[in-house]
Amino acid sequence: MKRNILFISAILASAVYLTGCKSSEKDNEKTVKSVKAELSVSHSHNGVPCSGNHETEILDDHKGHNHANEAAHNHADGPEHNHAEEADHIHDDHTGHNHTEEGCSGDHDHEHDHAHDHEGHESHNHTDKENHNHANDHAGHNHKEGSSCSGGDSHSDDEIIISPEKAKNLGIKTTQLKPANFNKVIKTSGQILAAQGDEKTVVATTSGVVNFNTAVFNEGNNVKSGETILRISSNNILEGDPFIKAKAAYEVASKEYNRNKELVEDRIISQKEFDQSYERYITAKTSYDALAKSRQGSQTAVNAPISGFIKTTFVQDGEYVSVGQPLAVVSQNKRLRLRAEVSEKHYSELAGISSANFRPSYENETYKLSELNGKLISYGKSSTDNSFYIPVIFEFDNNGTLVPGAFTEVYLLSSTLGNVISVPVTALIEEQGSFFVFIKADAEGYVKKEVKTGHNNGKEVQILSGLTPGELVVTNGAYQVKLAGNSSAIPHGHEH
Repeated sequence: MKRNILFISAILASAVYLTGCKSSEKDNEKTVKSVKAELSVSHSHNGVPCSGNHETEILDDHKGHNHANEAAHNHADGPEHNHAEEADHIHDDHTGHNHTEEGCSGDHDHEHDHAHDHEGHESHNHTDKENHNHANDHAGHNHKEGSSCSGGDSHSDDEIIISPEKAKNLGIKTTQLKPANFNKVIKTSGQILAAQGDEKTVVATTSGVVNFNTAVFNEGNNVKSGETILRISSNNILEGDPFIKAKAAYEVASKEYNRNKELVEDRIISQKEFDQSYERYITAKTSYDALAKSRQGSQTAVNAPISGFIKTTFVQDGEYVSVGQPLAVVSQNKRLRLRAEVSEKHYSELAGISSANFRPSYENETYKLSELNGKLISYGKSSTDNSFYIPVIFEFDNNGTLVPGAFTEVYLLSSTLGNVISVPVTALIEEQGSFFVFIKADAEGYVKKEVKTGHNNGKEVQILSGLTPGELVVTNGAYQVKLAGNSSAIPHGHEH
């Protein structure tokens, strides 16, 4: 009986296996039914027909053998067991092994009590790794440029990655930190003024109506010494033309003087009378010569006293002016003055002030007096009655971009501090009241560091803590580095 059972079991297993390789699930069921029928007819115990049900016994022997989604599953001689794409595949006494939809290649031997050899493959468990492929340990894990990189790479989590080529295109530049001297700073406000002797006021040389040379007489226009900037016409005025009057007076005085020279020699007139006539002659001649020198036709020309530019005009075209009335100011603008107003609380520090930096209100550039041939002229010894500020005055060369009269921020430089680490103002990034800089960690990595700042001279800032000598700090393009870090602030997923 045992032998018959084993024989029938082998037939049933082979039929199920072959059917699984070539037939659908419906065909499998038909095959199983046919085998059952065959069992009910031919099965006996020692020649005695058996009414017992061995179906369950046989099927239990092969129960739940699952080869779902298994390609090239070969059990020939049992040693090579391949479970491609398997999940939680546990072979315990062949439980749960199914050949349905199995692409079988090779002999599948179930002889002798269905001796299915899973040696070395029992309890084959892929728990917690279902459909999880770690080929090459990190394949497909994408770290985009400009992101904070983590997970198996050489960069730290807070590092911003920018390739050298991209950094060059963005204008990112770095400077190695070195300790140096740094001046204490008194920050205040001030004004740019023209230097004394650098400006001349143009006045009217005669009375009359102003006639502009519109191509020249405009504020900001450059003029040359002796160049005509406007004309004054004295025609048809009540007082008459001063030039004609001066010419007539000169001619009369000249005739009188020449006549009196002969009379004084013959002692006909006294020496006193002759001297008086000579005085009248000289006065008339001087007035006439002054007007005659600037006479152009029927008008009197007014010329620029120095070379420079017209800084200010005081009259309008067609306006009546009197002799000596101011018409305009011509400035050479070669030397300027910086007047800083310092609070009384800093009075004790004024003696130590050596130079200054300043930034005009109309631009972002900070200028150093040391680069403009600047020097300290004086500082006040007291404050005025209407102010609590003490003036400090510097003089410097005008580089052609500075406007007299403009208000400025002033950074007065006093006593020197030694062995100070400082960075350019452009290196600092402010976030919610805190200051940060970016350090170049390697060829393409940048790290943000918080720093504590000290004195600020408008160009550089003293660093009290957060940086060490030798580090490469980003001096130009810090904002671009910040944007590169913010562009990937959202963490990326684990890509496979």
